[in-house]
Amino acid sequence: MLPSVPTVLTRIATFALYALEPQRVWVEVDIRAGLPSFAVVGLGDKAVRESRERVHAALLNSGFDFPMKRITANLAPAHLRKAGPSYDLALAVGILAASGQLDPDLLAPYAVFGELGLGGRLRPCRGVLAVAEGARRWGPPGLLVARAQVREASLVEGVDVVGVDTLRESVEVLSGERRAPEPPPEPPAALAPPEDSPDLADVRGHALPRRALEITAAGGHNLLMQGPPGTGKTMLARRLPSILPPLTDEEAIVVTRIRSVAGLHIGRGLARERPFRSPHHTISASGLVGGGSLPAPGEATLAHLGVLFLDELSEFTRPSLEALRQPLEDGCVIVVRGQHVAVFPTRVMLVASTNPCACGFAGAGEGRCRCSETEVARHRRRLSGPLLDRIDLLVDVQRPSSGELAAARAEGSTAVRERVLAARERQAVRLKGLGSDCNGQMEACVVRATVHPDRAARQALVDAYDGGRLSARGHHRVLRVAQTIADLDDQPIVTRPHVLQALSLRGYEAGERLAA
Repeated sequence: MLPSVPTVLTRIATFALYALEPQRVWVEVDIRAGLPSFAVVGLGDKAVRESRERVHAALLNSGFDFPMKRITANLAPAHLRKAGPSYDLALAVGILAASGQLDPDLLAPYAVFGELGLGGRLRPCRGVLAVAEGARRWGPPGLLVARAQVREASLVEGVDVVGVDTLRESVEVLSGERRAPEPPPEPPAALAPPEDSPDLADVRGHALPRRALEITAAGGHNLLMQGPPGTGKTMLARRLPSILPPLTDEEAIVVTRIRSVAGLHIGRGLARERPFRSPHHTISASGLVGGGSLPAPGEATLAHLGVLFLDELSEFTRPSLEALRQPLEDGCVIVVRGQHVAVFPTRVMLVASTNPCACGFAGAGEGRCRCSETEVARHRRRLSGPLLDRIDLLVDVQRPSSGELAAARAEGSTAVRERVLAARERQAVRLKGLGSDCNGQMEACVVRATVHPDRAARQALVDAYDGGRLSARGHHRVLRVAQTIADLDDQPIVTRPHVLQALSLRGYEAGERLAA
């Protein structure tokens, strides 16, 4: 009978991120006699494999011994792909426990998460808020992270979050020799945008685009502005956040979680401002809606519960724009990779701007446009009819007159925001329990149940539909916009003027020119 070879096996919990979801991972460390080696298995990427050198140096530079034996570390479950350096701390602690430098029984109450520097210093990693949610869901009850991320991880109730700066401090916490200080309190939510944020008072003229912007904010609708270059389309779009309602606590957690997973919120507390994303027109379809071998959120998800602004819409590639159609309609995008399914939320307000032709001056005055009819038609075909049908408001933005430019400052964002908040409150009461937060999110069945136009308003819709200017989807979108206008006017019933204004703001003439 062969003599038994003494081995030491220990394990500690950490977390992996797949899309926006945390997955608990057990780091199992086996140390046995043999030629010195250090292997990490469990479907890790290059950053995980390189952790061997970081862990080796961090242990020695922190004053610990590195066992000169055969070390095997397994990241379980083995079928789940692991990416990034966040497993460093778990590997180091597992080696210390397996080599007798730390009592393995002390590891059960904590999960650990963080990257190690060569000197043993703990570095923040993306996604710590999602990791804290995973600890609350599956355990353990404690979570050890970099001190800079304590405030973010503490947003999740029911998890004992401890922040440390070094590997040495981590061992002291696990052994009960040290207790980290309490995280700093979360500052109160801002009730208004910062004073230095862009304000609608800076806009001169543009009465109709300003009205469209107010309706967009009040109902969560999609908006397309077209017009010559330099008329203020981008300026208007960048002032939309100043009139949007603040995030609720639940929405703030969702936005913070997405930003944390994307690595845009490291070391910060709760996100209080609605996202505003403005990707360049060269972005790919996966960059816009999400994807990749390990699915990552795209710009549409990073703008969730906020604004996705596509400047120069006609310059975006056709595949990228067509990829937006389903996320705009469903409020989410589903990415399938192998046997795994990732769901990314995409509940956004799409705001876009475009020029009417290649030179930008079609319809701006006699003799200003230098494009041939063929060039104008080619430019218009870049935007498909199905995409335009998912946009609620199509507005022409022409240059203001000299008198408007010289006029005094117009109504500012504060006054407009008050009307928007009042309209949103009316929507919240009407839509409570129906799965929609605002008019722009209403499904067709919710529209039929909650929007009650009078006889004259219904006839105006019938005339537009019978005239072939409305699709079935467009019919419901006009009703949503009309309901938002009624909410802004504090009217319980949608009347004919509300429908006619919604039809005019849908911009049939503009839409027909774009889709021709």
